[in-house]
Amino acid sequence: MHGVGGTTAQEMLGDPRVQLITGDDTAACYRRTDDADAEERPADHQGEPVREAYCWSNLTSGNGARALWLILLPFMVANLAHWMRPAAPADHPAQRIYDLLVRLLALTLTVLLAAAACEVALDLTAWQCAGTTVCVAGKSWLGWLDPGNAGWWSTPGRRLALASLVPLLVIGFLSWLSHRTWSAYESASPPPREPGSSRFTPHEERTALSLEGFWYGRRLVARLRAAHTTAGVLTIAAVLLAAGAKADGHTGGDTVLAVTGRALAALVILLAAATLVIVWRTARSEAAPDDQTDRPVVRALPYAAVGVLALIAVHSGWARPGARSHGPLPGAAAFGGIAVFQGVLVLALAVTACVLQRAARNDPRTALRGMGGPAVALLACAVGGVLSGGVAQRFADWMDGGATPGQAHAPIPGPPVLLSWQASVIPALLLVVAVVVLLAAIRVVIVRRRVEKDVPGLYDPREHPDARRTKRIAGTIARAGLTDASPVLVAAIAAVTLVLGAGAVAGAWLTDRAPGRATAGAAPVVHAAAETAESLGSWLMSAGVILLIAMGRRAYRDHSARRTIGILWDVGTFWPRAAHPFAPPCYAERAVPDLTWRMATWTERFDGRLVLSGHSQGSVLAAAAVWQLDLVTRSRVALLTYGSPLERLYGRWFPAFFGPPALTGLHREMDDWRNLWRFTDPIGGPIRLTCEDGRRIDEGPLRDPLAFGRTLRNPLPAQILGHGDYQADPVFDAVRAELIARLAPGVPPQPGPADVASADRPGQGSSGRSSA
Repeated sequence: MHGVGGTTAQEMLGDPRVQLITGDDTAACYRRTDDADAEERPADHQGEPVREAYCWSNLTSGNGARALWLILLPFMVANLAHWMRPAAPADHPAQRIYDLLVRLLALTLTVLLAAAACEVALDLTAWQCAGTTVCVAGKSWLGWLDPGNAGWWSTPGRRLALASLVPLLVIGFLSWLSHRTWSAYESASPPPREPGSSRFTPHEERTALSLEGFWYGRRLVARLRAAHTTAGVLTIAAVLLAAGAKADGHTGGDTVLAVTGRALAALVILLAAATLVIVWRTARSEAAPDDQTDRPVVRALPYAAVGVLALIAVHSGWARPGARSHGPLPGAAAFGGIAVFQGVLVLALAVTACVLQRAARNDPRTALRGMGGPAVALLACAVGGVLSGGVAQRFADWMDGGATPGQAHAPIPGPPVLLSWQASVIPALLLVVAVVVLLAAIRVVIVRRRVEKDVPGLYDPREHPDARRTKRIAGTIARAGLTDASPVLVAAIAAVTLVLGAGAVAGAWLTDRAPGRATAGAAPVVHAAAETAESLGSWLMSAGVILLIAMGRRAYRDHSARRTIGILWDVGTFWPRAAHPFAPPCYAERAVPDLTWRMATWTERFDGRLVLSGHSQGSVLAAAAVWQLDLVTRSRVALLTYGSPLERLYGRWFPAFFGPPALTGLHREMDDWRNLWRFTDPIGGPIRLTCEDGRRIDEGPLRDPLAFGRTLRNPLPAQILGHGDYQADPVFDAVRAELIARLAPGVPPQPGPADVASADRPGQGSSGRSSA
């Protein structure tokens, strides 16, 4: 099992001639051509392991278009918050409250996305710019909407009805993309298992990852997709209704239009209530695969919302003599309402997480003492706000030419004032991040100096010490240790984001359209600083959006960049879409069933034994697949992990699923488990468990580099391997041979390349399955 970044089957197996055994172009198992029919020729393979490689990198970074999934970053981060809950008992009543709060928070992100699309298409374009002759001048693509031409589309209501197609297409595209990936990823069903396969594991050591329905979320994603699509469409409908109500108020109102508007508003409220009920009742069912079909009312809800939107568009486009667009579009305060509601949900989530943490067994290594979920949820809201505000600010700057939106001489009022306040606090947030980074750099220097004196003692005293070599090794160890300090960075950013976000909302409510008016009576320096912060923050918000788009475009053309972006998704999209259906799909819902089916069917057919080897993220997939095996198959499998983030990252940030009790239960029902790690590895680390017979699972820390200085055997300086090339260490072959011998006594250890290669870069190999 390779890790992040992926590699080819040829490099994994160390042979240019490989043959596909099972799978497809997306994910498959391969063998060397000489070993393809090993089971049919047992005499030719007597006493030696048969190597097999599972390639899964195309699940995350195989298609260049997937780089555009960077735009879905807030949804992915919100989905992670669902899985970061503390390790309280599964039947604790606060568990359901926690899950519900995360689902509601995810729903607000969809509403925020739809509102941002409406801000750009309806407010800035159709209402403000198209309704102002000065703004329309020089824009031929808007000339036919100029109210001075008295054309059919020049009335405000018809302009808005036409512009509503843009946010509708955005929501429709996300819904289509979710359905497409839902069919491709969530469709891999787990193999059948006998009930009670974990009967020998104590209740407190069981984890949800061992449940049969954990990696089968088709129905849940479908229900959430219907609810979020409906919420996005209803957001567009609400904007059109608000504009129509304002127009009716300015023209004296029309009885028929007013009554019709209230009836349509009632329909929107009714559909919104139905959407909330679906989100409320859509909780994960993991005990068994949920393959039931949703009720017709759930599947029809998005279509009903589109139908109501069509009626509202007709109502909005109805002729209203004397109607004109002036000022910003009604509903600008909705952005403040969304921000406040998100803040309330995050605080409620923090309280719930605190309750769950008190009910859980106290693990001092749990990230942020169980507050990782609320902190990450707050960051998801912040990223969503930056993306929506950045798009609106950048588009407004482009529409008004050389003027500044919202100023007295500007042709259009610009986006809501809250977005300007949010832009103003971004420089302060980046300053805090810079301070944290500076403190991290100082920590690296201090740790490096402390470690320098211990490095020569790790090697043969006959090797002459080299000050520069020692400093380089010590620096690598110090930088690798920064991973353990990541909770401090997340906590600092989350705390500052909460304070500055609350200040931005309060400032937006207390000031007029331009934030500069809040400091009009202050000293010139203060006034200039406020304007500078707003201008700089606006550009930074816009730059963030442009950077994401540029990265996606570069990844489409550059394979190496596509692999880099794929590494980001390898960590973020391991978990199923339990909170937000528009998040990037979970590749593990395809990879884990693949591995489980392969191991279960092979051991049953040939009564074989397996050494399942995984590097980096591949070790997480390997552990998840072993959890899914029935008890008999699991007892025939040994696990070899190296460069593994199972405890260092997943155990700390996802304690309910990878905490010490869960990892202890995993080892209890396996034949054996060994883990290799290094001090220089920034990702992998020890498992920190002891076997029941007193042996430790961890083997390490391994020496890195293998040789300190130049010797007759190593005339050139040995490379510092860090996170890669674990199979280059002699300990790797020794541990692999020990596992093979433990599975099948009498089979001599086999020299040669590893059983299944795994690498973050081409050329790495790793141990995989062995049969005897």
